[in-house]
Amino acid sequence: MFESHHLRKPTGKSAFSGLGAGEPGNSGQESYVFPMVLGDMKGTTNSLTHTAAAMMPSPIFIWRFQTMMVWLWGVCLWVFSQSTISYVKIFDIDQNHLAHREIWKCSTWLTIIVPTSMTAYLYLYSHGEVSLAASQPVILYIAFALVLVFPFDIFYLSSRYFFLKTLWRIAFPLQPISFPDFFLADILTSMAKVFSDLERSVCRMLHNQVATIAWFEADSICGSHSVAIPLMLVIPYIWRLMQCLRQYKDTKEKTTLFNALKYSTAVPVIFLSALKYHVLPDRWTYVYHPLWLISSFVNSLYSFYWDVTRDWDLSVFTRIFKFNKPTWWSDLLYGQKWVYYWVIGSNLILRCTWTYKLSAHLRHNYLTVFTITALEMLRRFQWIFFLVENEWNKISKSSIQLPMTDIPNEDEKLVDSSDHTV
Repeated sequence: MFESHHLRKPTGKSAFSGLGAGEPGNSGQESYVFPMVLGDMKGTTNSLTHTAAAMMPSPIFIWRFQTMMVWLWGVCLWVFSQSTISYVKIFDIDQNHLAHREIWKCSTWLTIIVPTSMTAYLYLYSHGEVSLAASQPVILYIAFALVLVFPFDIFYLSSRYFFLKTLWRIAFPLQPISFPDFFLADILTSMAKVFSDLERSVCRMLHNQVATIAWFEADSICGSHSVAIPLMLVIPYIWRLMQCLRQYKDTKEKTTLFNALKYSTAVPVIFLSALKYHVLPDRWTYVYHPLWLISSFVNSLYSFYWDVTRDWDLSVFTRIFKFNKPTWWSDLLYGQKWVYYWVIGSNLILRCTWTYKLSAHLRHNYLTVFTITALEMLRRFQWIFFLVENEWNKISKSSIQLPMTDIPNEDEKLVDSSDHTV
């Protein structure tokens, strides 16, 4: 086994010894797995390699979550295409948009490319090519960024342009807020932790900390105590807050201010958690930790209330989401009250657990963090269906005054995007 200065401290002490149960280390998305043991104990390399690999999380989780979201979005589009809801009208997109088949094709490529990059990293690292191994995540990130901004008419140019334009409108809400604007911005709040970890990974790449001992140092420039972590976590919520304020400017509806207040409740959850690494332990225990618990409780219940009463409007159980060609499993779901009870109950639980992911001082519990992030993706997945159904109800009522059981056809006019209630 080769001896690498990248993975040894000057004292020769194993870097694992500095990561106790109470030390956050780094999140489950911040660094590629180290495939070999720290040090040069040849006789115990094979037995300890699996231990090291099991202990060290990987930023491949970032791409797993992103790939998972793309797969789930394809499922959403497939369900929309089978139902009586016109998502083309709801999202105000042209007829050249990506259908579920194209989305699943992109998901398939992601599912192939990302594990391939990971395998290359492990192979190169295990053969002593540390520099080449460290280049793998850099190549992966750069490649995806280039594909996204590629200016030529390949790789679904119109859809990429629509996506980037929507991101620009989210970051700079200088115009009336449309349904796609707040829809994508809400999804970004569910991925706040993923983007925070993405920033950690990019930081390590820029400072040559991929596969180095700095990975273990919580106080390093890219460590888990960095102030950049809460800043990245809070950005999606600030974007949504600014959207709500912009809509109040346009519509003067007071409900938009209450919606802005909802997103503002995430700010103390994020920054109170980050204070743990910047205040004395007693002050954290007796002052800031109780405040964090209170703010987490307020944020979870407020968000749950808004989901049910505003985003979904489940004050009356609707029966809009009907398939054009019903099947046995669509009949099992369509119009069944147990579906609504399930969604309400699971949304309450997962809203509370999601607060865990916004808390920097809990980042060291890798398995819990990974599980809660995956569950949040599923919560957002089911949230989409009821939000889209509610939006279709609004469009139907605004377009023509018909009973809710009468669905407008494709030729009926869509209301202006400024009429959306966000």
